[in-house]
Amino acid sequence: MTDSNPVSAEYRVALAAVREAADLCRNVQGSLEPTAMKKPDRSPVTIADFGSQALVCSRLRSVFTDDPIIAEEDSSALRGDEGESLGDGVVREVRRLRADASRDSVFEWIDYGGHEDHAGRFWTLDPIDGTKGFLRGDQYAVALALIIDGEVTVSALACPNLKLPGLNGERGVVAAAVRGEGATLYALDDMSTIGEARVSRPEQRRAYRFCESVESRHTSHSAARDIAQKLGIDADSVRLDSQAKYAVVGAGEAEIYMRLPSSRRYVEYIWDHAAGALFVEEAGGTVTDVRGRSLDFGHGQRLEQNRGVVVSNGAIHDELIEAIGSVLEDA
Repeated sequence: MTDSNPVSAEYRVALAAVREAADLCRNVQGSLEPTAMKKPDRSPVTIADFGSQALVCSRLRSVFTDDPIIAEEDSSALRGDEGESLGDGVVREVRRLRADASRDSVFEWIDYGGHEDHAGRFWTLDPIDGTKGFLRGDQYAVALALIIDGEVTVSALACPNLKLPGLNGERGVVAAAVRGEGATLYALDDMSTIGEARVSRPEQRRAYRFCESVESRHTSHSAARDIAQKLGIDADSVRLDSQAKYAVVGAGEAEIYMRLPSSRRYVEYIWDHAAGALFVEEAGGTVTDVRGRSLDFGHGQRLEQNRGVVVSNGAIHDELIEAIGSVLEDA
């Protein structure tokens, strides 16, 4: 990306923000038992979720003072007696990277992400996408995207445990993109450029590879198997947590990722898809919902106009949507 691009500053800040947050997350994951508490929906949240959000939101607000941020967490759970210990851990981890951070400032930084409604220009952040994977020591991601007029324009996706060709066996990737400027892969440790990201397009159908979520709470693994069979794909799917799946498809290490709705009531959150979707599209792939509609990021926190998410290398997308329609009766 050239400095003449109107969002070059946003791109640089986004890269720096997810890298710093990934440093905190790695340190927390490296501890023996990352402290976690349950949200009201029973999903886990950790010191790293809050610390990552504090760091990213603080960095964004210091440069782009008027930009709203729609992020997943808020500090309310840390302010009562029940959350005091977790809050202490969050402040401790943030101070490791920001020595002058106070408890009040850390909580304030977290709550910078409290915007809920659509705006002409805003950021969306998932401070740890794939918290269950994080707790298992597996894949997770720090996912940040800038949305302008309902369109994802800049994205940065840090995947601290992901291995890709070009890393010499090391782990840690940042997958980033600017609309119209392509997608790039960086080594997380030193932000050296691995190279331009491009999807793969195998000639033989049997060479196609699925990746899908480890958790089946919001996606249907059985439907995915039926769809693969209809397409003539018999390879076992690769299961990994978080938007790291988008990075894998965009980097050409898989060709298909489907988030098939397991409930008619469930609506996807924008922070679970914005960063990854732009990366895949700029790498030459296609991202839609299960009906083939483009993802609409113009409705606040959720993809209200979409059902499920389908990601592919582009070459097979129309067939994929047709197969999904034949398997999901209510698609």
